[in-house]
Parts: sequence; C-alpha cells; structure tokens
Amino acid sequence: MHLPTPKEIQQFRYVHLFGDLLKRHELWAFNRTGIAKGIAIGIFCAFLPMPFEMLPAIFIATVIGGNIPFAVAGVWISNPITWIPLYTPCYLLGARIIGVTPIPIEEITILQLGWHYVALWLGCLIVGSVLSLTTHFVISYAWTSQVRKRWRRRQLLRMRAKKQTANNSLD
Repeated sequence: MHLPTPKEIQQFRYVHLFGDLLKRHELWAFNRTGIAKGIAIGIFCAFLPMPFEMLPAIFIATVIGGNIPFAVAGVWISNPITWIPLYTPCYLLGARIIGVTPIPIEEITILQLGWHYVALWLGCLIVGSVLSLTTHFVISYAWTSQVRKRWRRRQLLRMRAKKQTANNSLD
C-alpha cells in the first residue's frame, strides 16, 4: 500500500489551509496510538449528520495527533446506504433526552425540522462519542494484548532454546 509522503501531500490544492500541520510524522505513522486515535476520530466524525465528514476528521486528527488515513477510513462507515441505521437510534436518543416526540421521517417538514434536528445532532454527538471512545480502548487493548502475547511466545522460545543449549552442553 502506498501512502503519499508529507511532501507529496503538500502539493494538493487545498492542503495549504492546514499549513505545516500535515508534515508531522505521527499523523502518518502506523503505531498503536495513532491508529487507535485515527479510527476513533473517523467513527466520531461518521456520526456527524453533515456532508464532508472527512474534513473535520482530518482537522481533528491533525490537532489530536491521530493517523489521518485511518481517520478518513473510519468516516466511511457513514454513507447514504447506512444513514438510516446509523442516525435513527441517534435521533431517538436525542429526542428522548430533550423531550421531543419522535415523528416518522416521512412526516418531518421544514417547519418541524428545528427541534428534531437538534435531537438528531445531540444523539449523534452522544453515540459518536461513546462508540469512538469504546473503539479507541478496544483497539488499544487488542494491540497491547497481541504485543504481550508475542513477547511471551518469544520469551518461551528463548527459554526453551537456553534449556536445550544447557542440555546439549551436559551431554
């Protein structure tokens, strides 16, 4: 997989809006912290009921130091096919919190949109925050446990090799 270098990225048309922020190594590094942050940022931004969720994902990743490619990829769970399953529970949660009676989507008119839109945003911010934090901790835990598992396996192999060497020297 080819990722563009920071120098190649600087040649894109609107990247100058971010200045030198995109040149930082941690935004492109493949490590536990950057990837966990990047995916969490992407999932949070996927729950923002707005177009072009990738722009806030890139911005937040540059500010927080998350991996930009994973932040952008995390946003892709939100698309026209997944909007109804993603946003309906968020809308219902937000409507319950602010005390608005939920109405079917086909009955919402421009005049009624006000509080229902607030309910949608509130629910999306809550669900997006919870899911992104959960994702961050799950990825960090899974990554760390894999590292520990490999370390223990290497340690066991070293112990076996040392024991084998000791047995061979006694013979």
